[in-house]
Amino acid sequence: MNKEEARQILQGELEAFRVKSHAELVKLIDAEPIAGERASPSGKWYQIEIQVFWDDKPSGDIRVIGSIDVGGLESFVPLTDDFIKGP
Repeated sequence: MNKEEARQILQGELEAFRVKSHAELVKLIDAEPIAGERASPSGKWYQIEIQVFWDDKPSGDIRVIGSIDVGGLESFVPLTDDFIKGP
């Protein structure tokens, strides 16, 4: 896995969630993880998973965490990134 390429793809995916309001993110809590595949500019396919949950306590901050890998054994140690959005 090209870590720089994977990091750029993951940051792009997380950006779509960063622009959402706290209220929009609340609706995604306790939902199934959002999963998909994305092709990179180099042609490699990456698996991405995004999860949204309360960071500490309900009605407080929300943590959004994303992970990316190319499958196989690398899926046991994916590259991850996250952010927190307050109410």
